[in-house]
Parts: sequence; C-alpha cells; structure tokens
Amino acid sequence: MAHKNQAVESSPHKNHQAKTAKAAKAAKAARLPRKLYETELYRLQAELVKAQEWVRAEKARIVVIFEGRDAAGKGSTIKRVAQYLNPRIARIAALPAPTEREQAQWYFQRYIEHLPASGQMVLFDRSWYNRAGVEHVMGFCTKEEYARFLHQCPIFERLLVEDGILLRKYWFSVSDAEQQERFRSRLEDPMRRWKLSPMDLESVTRWEDYSRAKDEMMLHTDIPEAPWFVVESDDKRRARINMIAHLLSTIPYHDVQRPPLELPARPPAQGYVRVPREMQTYVPDHAAALDEHRRE
Repeated sequence: MAHKNQAVESSPHKNHQAKTAKAAKAAKAARLPRKLYETELYRLQAELVKAQEWVRAEKARIVVIFEGRDAAGKGSTIKRVAQYLNPRIARIAALPAPTEREQAQWYFQRYIEHLPASGQMVLFDRSWYNRAGVEHVMGFCTKEEYARFLHQCPIFERLLVEDGILLRKYWFSVSDAEQQERFRSRLEDPMRRWKLSPMDLESVTRWEDYSRAKDEMMLHTDIPEAPWFVVESDDKRRARINMIAHLLSTIPYHDVQRPPLELPARPPAQGYVRVPREMQTYVPDHAAALDEHRRE
C-alpha cells in the first residue's frame, strides 16, 4: 500500500520532468538555422562597429542593461555584442557582490563610477536591478531598502537620460523548462560547471518568487524615459539577433568615415643586429609536439 501511495505521490514530479524534456526538445527543433543565424549576426555586428564609430565621433554615451533569470542568455549575448568592438569604447561592467564599504554607500553609488564618459558605451551584465531581484527574493536587503529602490530607481534613470545618456534596458525571458535544461547541461559539462552557483540552483525552487519580483520591478521602473524591452530567449540564436537588431534601431547612428590609412614602406635596415636566440627564453613549441604526434 505504501509503495502504491509513493508511486501516486511521485507521478506529478515525473509528469513535470516529462513536460520539461518535451518542451526543451520542441524549443530546440524551432531554433533559428545556424547558417541563417551566423550570416545575420555578422551583418549586425558590422552595424555595431559603425554605431561604435558614431559613438566615438559624436561623443555619445550609451548604457545597455542586460537583466533576466539565471541561464537566460545574457552573457552569451553580451559576448556577441562586444565581439568586434573596441574595448576602449565599449566595455562590459559585471560587478561582484558589494564590499562592506560599498554596502555602507548610497545603493547606486558603486554603479555610477562605471557609467560611460563621452564617446563610450557600457554593457551592464546585471546592474542596479539586483536589488529588485536577487537581493529582494533572497532577503539580502530590508523591506525598507527594497521600497526605497523602487522609488529612487526611476528618478535615478531619468537623471541619466536628462544628462544625455542613451539608456536601454533588456529583460531576457526564459521558460522554466529551458532554464532547467540549461542548468542540467552546465552541471554535466566540466568546462561550464563554474557557471552554476548554489544561488543559481536555489532560484529553481523560487521560480514564482522571482516572477513576482520581476512583475513588481517592471511596474515601478518601466518608464517612458527608460522603458523595458523583453527578449524571448528560449532560442539563444533568435534572442541575440532580436536584441542586437532592436538596439541598433534605437541608436541614431550613421556611417562615420575615418580618414583613409596607408601602410608605410619599411625603411632600410641601418645596422641593427638581433640578439642571439639562446640569450632569450622562448616558450616550448607545444604545437610542434602535437604535429609530430599526428604524423606518427
């Protein structure tokens, strides 16, 4: 009898696992074809390079916020955005947990020093919205601090926009089935297991808490001056393409031509003699060992 009850009690869990696996399989089947994705991604990345030149020439300031659940695809999208950009113009801000000193500051203070100067673009891999998400859900801030954030955040962002910063905010939305599949993939891959933390796994059991927190955050901070844009991210390829295309559509950039460059002729040698090879320390030729092993 106990065995029979146990089977009945475990069936909802098994059903959920089956539904999760089925949903993940369906999502993969609907993925954007790789060739189409790679062609369009490269085209969009070329446009990002043009936009970068416009930012430099016009001394514009751009802030792009990437938010969303764990394993929603934020980091991989940031990687594609920044892939061909000049790191002196476009940089990534991924702040760790606040230090004791930072905890004693005004909440927004540690983010302010990462804002762009003229001619720069900053990509925030998570941002001040940590307070509306993980800090609130996990109890890392008080109710008063949380309420103060929801009040101050729209004011803070309006000040940024009024000062001329182009502020773009993206929420990467992933389904519970796809998130579960990505967590499982990371757990089984030694090369990517570092991406998983106890906090990530805790978020699985707090799915609805995070959903409520996201809804409350959107309610207070989706303002006309700095609206939220939701990126459906069960298909990472589509998410990257859609996000980058939208970002470009919101930046009033144009093609900026740099002065043409010409490679000068190398002047003739004037008596320089290179030091003997044995006087310098070279790294071992690991590649040669591989090639030799291949020929055996």
